[in-house]
Amino acid sequence: MTRRPRIAHLAGPNATIQNTPPLVTSNKARVKYGLEAMTLPDGSPARFDVLRPQRLARSATVYVEQFSAHPMESDAAPLYGPPDGYLDASGAFHRERTADSDKPVYEVELRPEDGVYPLPYMARQADGSAWEDDCTTPGGQVGTARQPFFPDGSRPFEEIDRLGIGEHGEGNLIAARAEVDFFRVLPPSGYTAGQSASERSDTPLPGESGGDIAPETRGADFFYYRPYHLAVSPPRPSLALMTNRVQQILDSGRYEGAVWTQGSPRIEETMYWFGLLLDTTLPVCGNAAQRAHGQISNDGPKNLVDSVDYLTSRVWADSEGRDRVGMVLVQEQQIFAARDVQKGDARPGGYVTTGGHGGILGAVGHDGPPMLTYLPATRHTWQSQVNISRLPAQTLGVRRSGEHVETVAVAIKDASGALLESAIPKVVIIKDGNYLADDFTDDPSREVDLHAHIKTMLERSPLSGFVVEGLSPYGFMTSRSRHLVMMQAVHMGIPVVRVGRGNNDGFTPPRDRFLGGRNLTATKARLLLMACLMRFGSLPPAVNPQQPTEAELAAIRARLAEYQSVFDTH
Repeated sequence: MTRRPRIAHLAGPNATIQNTPPLVTSNKARVKYGLEAMTLPDGSPARFDVLRPQRLARSATVYVEQFSAHPMESDAAPLYGPPDGYLDASGAFHRERTADSDKPVYEVELRPEDGVYPLPYMARQADGSAWEDDCTTPGGQVGTARQPFFPDGSRPFEEIDRLGIGEHGEGNLIAARAEVDFFRVLPPSGYTAGQSASERSDTPLPGESGGDIAPETRGADFFYYRPYHLAVSPPRPSLALMTNRVQQILDSGRYEGAVWTQGSPRIEETMYWFGLLLDTTLPVCGNAAQRAHGQISNDGPKNLVDSVDYLTSRVWADSEGRDRVGMVLVQEQQIFAARDVQKGDARPGGYVTTGGHGGILGAVGHDGPPMLTYLPATRHTWQSQVNISRLPAQTLGVRRSGEHVETVAVAIKDASGALLESAIPKVVIIKDGNYLADDFTDDPSREVDLHAHIKTMLERSPLSGFVVEGLSPYGFMTSRSRHLVMMQAVHMGIPVVRVGRGNNDGFTPPRDRFLGGRNLTATKARLLLMACLMRFGSLPPAVNPQQPTEAELAAIRARLAEYQSVFDTH
């Protein structure tokens, strides 16, 4: 028997691909318990109940009408073998036909160990009323809301293997390709009452005992966006936690690759961050979905199967078995480079490339193995100059001390080499536009938002910076006063990157002691600046930021050159 590759599934936050539509009480249950039945918009009875995958509690024998799987089966009746028997007019089963009106059937034993079956949803609320949405009442608070997200990837992967159908009519679409372990890195749902070790469906992180899961807290241990009025998103320090956990898993030596799932408008940033920070030669695929798991035309299962296909194909490997592609997003049978992908619309196929110079590396999920047509020239993962292994244990940041700005030591990693949550820099994106100045004078004191950001950075965030999204492709700011404030920030030790507006096809160059973000989007430039701040530290501050000396300017330019070399190659 050929050994199947083992891969890791990494559950990330707000993941639509691990989200399901609300569990609504079926009409079968409503009729049984005397509740008002659901109807169509015109008031007529609903034609069918929605079927949701559920587990049988005991075995049951059912009789399936012959030729009911497809309308054209009976047209080819001579090609079929005989049925298992017949049901007479009273519903009794006979091995042989007893009358012309008998219905030919297949006899099937359904067993709990078979896996989930699509069945009517029979549950009601505690007060006996029907479930209509995620909450017991519209707009209900946390204690009245169910969680529609799966806590890890085991259930959606099981449903894909059990219910997903390949183009040749086959199933087990993931299990046929790989064995999968499931990790809750920063999951989209959590066990608020805790969970016993015997009930766990996930794999403990390397070094963990695998014991009970303590009660988990929304907004700290897990992050979801539905119910929408209760949505929570991970804060900036979560980047350290995710980086450390994923690095641990990839370093374990157990896996030949990994799949990361996250919310569709968020995953593009996380995958680029992983490409910069993770020191690994293994491939990692990002997957998202524009439609929830089980929703009509949901795209997630196909994306997941295609990612597993990509990972196990080893098309990503160089001659030494190392990942030559870097982090990718596999969506709608396209392989996107993490650096150059962006969500453009909330529909399957809604991802676009950014930067105007490629970004789609190949194809997967067509008739034949995955194939690559391009390889990225930018540095990533094990080649990255800002990966976690190349980050120093500490660096220098800046903070205000009286009337001056001084340098301070900032710890980046702990004694074990793990990234500290407190080390993640604060980088603010400033959007610039035409006709921004209030009048025909240049008064930097009016730029109160920029001054407030600088004040907060120097008080609370010793590693901090700005990304200015200016004119395309030059990154210029149209307001002279804002330009002057940003220049003063540079002289205070706070680096500023300029990029072009929106999805910028051109290359923004370095100029006037501002870094050039080239063809990165503002969101990707922000992540790269954060990584550079941890690697190189803040810029050396001038004693008088409004009038730096030539020696001080030379020191600033030397540090900027280190930054720019990374922006030119990552």
